[in-house]
Amino acid sequence: MKWLFSLFKKQIKENQINMKKFLIVGLGNIGSEYTNTRHNIGFKILDYFASKENCSFQTMKLGDIAEYSIKGRKLIFLKPNTYMNLSGKAVKYWMEKENIEKENILVITDDLNLSFGSIRIKAKGSDGGHNGLKNIQLLLNTTEYPRFRFGISDQFKKGQQVDYVLGEWNEDENSKLTERLDLSIKIIQSFALAGLNNTMNEFNGK
Repeated sequence: MKWLFSLFKKQIKENQINMKKFLIVGLGNIGSEYTNTRHNIGFKILDYFASKENCSFQTMKLGDIAEYSIKGRKLIFLKPNTYMNLSGKAVKYWMEKENIEKENILVITDDLNLSFGSIRIKAKGSDGGHNGLKNIQLLLNTTEYPRFRFGISDQFKKGQQVDYVLGEWNEDENSKLTERLDLSIKIIQSFALAGLNNTMNEFNGK
């Protein structure tokens, strides 16, 4: 029986090694004062996903990490603890540590140019003035990595952009947020299971 148990353990270990891995990065700022702000939608989506699937985050090097497995895929959730404008440092470290190619990362970020809750998934693109994406682009030396943009709209007066982005969701937005978070879970799962192109076709514009 010992040899059978050893063989079983070996097969489990080989399956874990051979699992296709994805790095799902939610952008945000650490600190309780930022928890419910628009700029922290990346953190919020990953926290929501983890709570639904009973995953727990652990503080590790350069970020909080949780793992989720689905149909032979291993998803590593990363919430960088470097603050937004140094997000690339954490992304690069975990990509290299887990040996994950750039086409298998998905960066979740807020987007002022999209109406609230609108979804835009892209294979590449500019940073659009977003400091988190700007630093990731700098450290990875490429604009070609998948990103999931979540619209927060631009309903602020001139000169009030920072206050708006770092402000909390209003009552109307909060009432609609859960449905958008549920959709976000489906997007992340689709990215891992169906691939980027199918995910863009299925969810862009929803």
